[in-house]
This record gives sequence, C-alpha cells and structure tokens, in this order.
Amino acid sequence: MQPIPTGLIGYGTAGAVFHAPLIAAAPGLRLTAIASRRADDIQRDFPEARAYENAQSLLADPAIDLVVIATPNDTHAALAREALQAGKHVVVDKPFTLEAAEAEALIALAERLDRRLTVFQNRRWDNDFLTVRRLVDDGRLGEVAYYEAHFDRFRPEIKAGWRETDVPGSGLLYDLGAHLIDQALVLFGMPRAITADVTRQRAAAKADDYFHLVLDYGTRRAVLHASVLVRDPGPRYLVHGDGGSFVKHGIDGQEAALREGRRPGGEGWGDDDPALFGRFTDADGTVATIDTLPGRYTAFYDEVASAIRDGSALPVDAREARDVIRVIEAAQISARERRTVVL
Repeated sequence: MQPIPTGLIGYGTAGAVFHAPLIAAAPGLRLTAIASRRADDIQRDFPEARAYENAQSLLADPAIDLVVIATPNDTHAALAREALQAGKHVVVDKPFTLEAAEAEALIALAERLDRRLTVFQNRRWDNDFLTVRRLVDDGRLGEVAYYEAHFDRFRPEIKAGWRETDVPGSGLLYDLGAHLIDQALVLFGMPRAITADVTRQRAAAKADDYFHLVLDYGTRRAVLHASVLVRDPGPRYLVHGDGGSFVKHGIDGQEAALREGRRPGGEGWGDDDPALFGRFTDADGTVATIDTLPGRYTAFYDEVASAIRDGSALPVDAREARDVIRVIEAAQISARERRTVVL
C-alpha cells in the first residue's frame, strides 16, 4: 500500500522535534507538507515536504489525507474543526482542547463526517510508564492503594515562548499535566473527585509552574506532581499495593534523543539506563530489579496509519483525551476555590 499523505501544521518544538521525525519514521505515512513560516527550517530538515505559509493552504491540498496539528494550545480546537470539515483525518497534539465541551463537539463532528480523530498522548509509550502499566495490569502489585507520578524539572529562568506567558492554554497543568493525568486515567479510569493545588512559584512567572493533584478513587489515591524548581528529583513513580511496591527513578530518554536530532527507531531506541531500572519489593520483603520495557513513541503513528487503512483502533481514543480535559477543568476549579471537586 502507498503511504498515507500527511500534512503537519506547526513547526515549533512540537512539530519539529516530535511530530515530523515520528511521521517520517512511520512506514505507513508520508510527510507530504508542512505549514509554517519557517520555510528554511523545513527545507533543511525535510526537503521532500512542501512548505505552506499557513494552515488554510495546507488544508486546501486535496492530496493530503491526514493532518497533524502541532500549534499553540489555544488553536487546537479551531484548526481541528477546519481540518475535519476539509475531509481530513486528524491528529491533535496534547492537550486536545482547552475545554471539554470543545472536545465533545469535535468528536461528534468526526463521527458525523466519518473521519478518524485522535490525540498525541505520546507518553503512554514512555519506557517507565510502559513498565508501570505492565506491573499494574499483570497483578504483581496486587490491589493498588497508592500511585504517585512526578514530572519535575529545574528551570528557574522563564523560557521564551507562549507556554510561559499569560495566554489561554499556557502553563504546566495543560503542558505536563495532560501527560500525567492521561497516564493515571489509562491505569485507573476517571477518578470520583480531585483536589488540586496549582500556582506560580517563580517570581516572574506569568503562567502556572507548579501543580499537585490528588485523584480520589475511593480507597485508592493517585498523586500527580510537577514543578520547575526541582534540582535533585526523587522517584518518578511510586506504586504501592497489597502485593508489593515499585519505585522508579529517571525519565524516558526518547524526548532527549529527539531534541538531539536522532531519528526514531533502530537499535537501542527507547532503552533505559540499567542503573535506573526500578525496584520491586514483594509482600514478603524480597527485593527484585525490574528491567524497564523499551519506549516506543513510534507505535503511535504506526497505529494511526493502521486505523485509517483498516479501521483498527486508534492509539488514543478521543474520548479519553476529552476526559483529560475534564480533569484539568476540575483541577482549575479546585485550585481556584480551594476545595475538592466531585467529577
């Protein structure tokens, strides 16, 4: 079969570092066109792709079947709507939209037009999360009582770019929160309530740069935490159940590899440093090292291509991505009103 002609809207960090290399690495897709004012960068990196000055020109190209939206968060909903109305299948970078109602409307539109719609929640394929998910799914931890996930960094200086400005969709909760929330929902489903602390800790910050979320699953708690003022991070994951505990340090290296210009796939791609393998302690106190499963960002676009070709399941159901936005909205209310919000 011929690869699916794919157009990418946006060539900032999301488009250039993540989407373009992953699309190019997918055998079932062909990176046909990119819409961005960075024509020189596009020519240098992907000379085989046509460069369009704006999204509308790319959407008008009848040769493109799949459109990937990698633009600032507050443009996602409108561009996804335009792409669907132009007859394209659509991938939206996370977060799906800024409001759950927008996500619901897009899902209904995609169903009405018989187009495939999905969201790039790439950190489902982090090597550390894949390992946690396997341990939870295979029952080795028993009934999980406590789950804690961190996405901590050390960035005391304010970075240039819209993510650190006071605009809709900026800040850490929409950025890293969309990843941590999605992972928790994959493991445990929607919580019954959420208590959130979301704030700005750096003096010059114009967008939230810290959050601490507690998701209520009855007797289970899921704690999701991110900060940009952590010089010496603790464990990335802590999972405790009546069958034992799992503790994992370090972070998946696929993003770092992509930022360094490495192309996805090949020997060693997604592998973890053995020094960072997690520790499992069973109910009897026996300690074992758990080899980290390889990370697989390439799986996302492989599954997108299959879903368009043969109708198989999309890698991320758009309703699941909508639920991430529902949790973000509830967290915003909880933090603003200093109360627990029931979902």
